[in-house]
Amino acid sequence: MSINQIVTPLDSAVLETKQQYKVYFKIVKHAFKEVITAITNHKICNAIEAKFIEQYCELLLYSLEAFRIKYLYDEEEKMRIDLTESGLPNYLEFRYLLNDLELKHEFLSKLPKIEDLKNQFLNSLLKEKKEIPEHKLSQAASVIYYKSVDKKYIFKRFIQGKIIEIKNNPEAQYLVSWAFYDVTLNRPFICFMYFNLHKTTLDDYTQNIYEVLENVADRNMSLDTMAYAIDKKLKKVFPKRVKKIDLGPLHTVFAKDELLFTHALLKAIVNKTLPLESVAVSLKIDEIQSTGKFSEGNFFNKQYLQIWESQKQQKYLFATHQVQQVFYDSVTNELDKLSKKPIEIAPLKK
Repeated sequence: MSINQIVTPLDSAVLETKQQYKVYFKIVKHAFKEVITAITNHKICNAIEAKFIEQYCELLLYSLEAFRIKYLYDEEEKMRIDLTESGLPNYLEFRYLLNDLELKHEFLSKLPKIEDLKNQFLNSLLKEKKEIPEHKLSQAASVIYYKSVDKKYIFKRFIQGKIIEIKNNPEAQYLVSWAFYDVTLNRPFICFMYFNLHKTTLDDYTQNIYEVLENVADRNMSLDTMAYAIDKKLKKVFPKRVKKIDLGPLHTVFAKDELLFTHALLKAIVNKTLPLESVAVSLKIDEIQSTGKFSEGNFFNKQYLQIWESQKQQKYLFATHQVQQVFYDSVTNELDKLSKKPIEIAPLKK
């Protein structure tokens, strides 16, 4: 069956067939790889930020590959994706993945040995000239899944990046990054904070910073709220700039949202103006900078907090040339809202 012959149930949040799994993972993994490259090539972020973004996205791609192996031959469980302004797996899928890997030794003990499966496959194919039974393929996929997937590389609800020192940077001496998978939006976010330290050292205060970030900055919220919470909790940190990158949603044949880009893409696929594997990815960047500070509290318990100034939200769209042409014909006004013209990515090869 070719990719253009696959019918996708757009009103369903569950992938039902192997062909749907195959197409879905192929589209999403290709899209993220292209976006990672485009962020660097088009200097959407600086070189340090781009490198961190690449590392976080690699965890996401690794997780997608783990999902692909897990569900390819599983006849009982179906993977759920968020079709409303996401296009990525529901957060619970990541949680189930981690739960599976916690019990990998128990599951492996109940599965056949890999050598036994190989012998059975060879016997079926070469001697009996029969197709391998589905349940045997499922067992083989499960063995590969439990033996090859490492839970430390799975994209978790909160991922803490290391603090690095930035040499010769007049704005701030340190940079810390972190990422989270928002459980409401089912989308990954990547954050950066540039900061200075006051009356402490990095070695003494690192753990405090990590704990506060995980407690107050592990979900999507307004950047003002996030920055104030961090500033308030960390008395010896002077934040200077905070940036939040929203990776998504993905506009694909699997999406079912009210976004104009998605509707234009789906209409073009139905009319066969675009191939089924067409994709576009939205990306938004929010950023605030410190313009000064004010004191809070009394003489004996005074704390300095930052005065924040929000920057205009940056909006980007990544799409193939063919998809861009459809958008220019049908949703030009939406393209005018972008921070720059749509950024071209390579089409998916069949």
